[in-house]
Amino acid sequence: MADRPGTFDGVHRRNLSKLLALVHLEGPLSRARLTAATGLNRSTVAALAGELVDAGLVEERAPDPTNRVGRPSPVVAPHPDVMAVTVNPEVDAVTIAAVGLDGRIAVRERLEVDHLVTPEETADLVGRTIERWRGDVLGSSRLVAVGLAVPGLVRASDGLIRLAPHLEWTDAPLRALVEAATGLPAFVGNDASLGALAEHLFGAGRGVDDIVYLNGGASGIGGGLIVHGQPIGGSGGYAGEFGQNRPGIPSAEDRRATGGVLEDEVSRARLLAVVGLPAADEPTLASALAAALAEPDTPEATEVAAELARQRRILSTALANAVNVLNPSLVVLGGFLATVAESDPDALAAAVAAQAMPAAGEELVIRIAALGEDRLAIGAAELAFERLLADPLSEG
Repeated sequence: MADRPGTFDGVHRRNLSKLLALVHLEGPLSRARLTAATGLNRSTVAALAGELVDAGLVEERAPDPTNRVGRPSPVVAPHPDVMAVTVNPEVDAVTIAAVGLDGRIAVRERLEVDHLVTPEETADLVGRTIERWRGDVLGSSRLVAVGLAVPGLVRASDGLIRLAPHLEWTDAPLRALVEAATGLPAFVGNDASLGALAEHLFGAGRGVDDIVYLNGGASGIGGGLIVHGQPIGGSGGYAGEFGQNRPGIPSAEDRRATGGVLEDEVSRARLLAVVGLPAADEPTLASALAAALAEPDTPEATEVAAELARQRRILSTALANAVNVLNPSLVVLGGFLATVAESDPDALAAAVAAQAMPAAGEELVIRIAALGEDRLAIGAAELAFERLLADPLSEG
């Protein structure tokens, strides 16, 4: 039975949660800074920190020797052995990582596949990878949960994957399958929504309360929303599917898929095709495009530049529509969309401004995802750590 909010134990648990969340989000903090941030007295903070140390969730370190003001105060930091496992199944690979409560990615493997993996195969891959890591790089780690970032519609109430169209999954019980394969609690979210959360908490959107985030991956384009500082999932958890919108395309020459949606036109597969790659991770694709553009007098450079410009034009219309509807102060672009934007950021910003209502877009900033390849792993780890952060005395 849950503790009532007004009870001593309820207040105590909330204070433990507050301290653990602070060092998780901000990194190592002195007890003095924790006292200032929480409004609790020094003895209470010391006792709470000691309890978190005993629980193996934080460690206390010697005071910072460069701080010569006032009494030296021990530094409280997340324990480096507390980890979440994260999983991102895609059409060309399953990426599995271990992310610490301190934000460090201890290990990551991209397991390339030559077919569409099933939910059962995904769970088996995760189980076998964790077992191998436990005998090696994660031998001393405490794994608290698995966070799954899936390119599809995930029902918020129970994590059921209603539809992941590019993986050809329908009503997939991935959460239960992974729990059975690993013996760990598992939590499932939409990949782009988790990317938005990660960038809001730790990346390009840190400190910004109204964000539209678009992620471009092997399965297409998804999105996430932060409104007044809160993630927005909609009534069922399906909000943010920008890739399924049909953008206006003024020039018939720019259209490649008759009646297609945004992700049919602004496409990673089309970028891979112009550089002659069957598959690639984000850095490899970005490098291949840059290498082609570095030789401007070649036919390949002309084709790459034209494709990037075409995708930028269509993306700008989609972003302007989002700005008109949601009035964000920041748009963050991740995955291959970051590469499209970086090919000419000024042109993209100008095209968005030209199509958005002036008042809605007058303070808009467009940024590239600061966390790069780490964004989905960090977002999925937040999902996995959520229960532990809310109640550090729980089993995690």
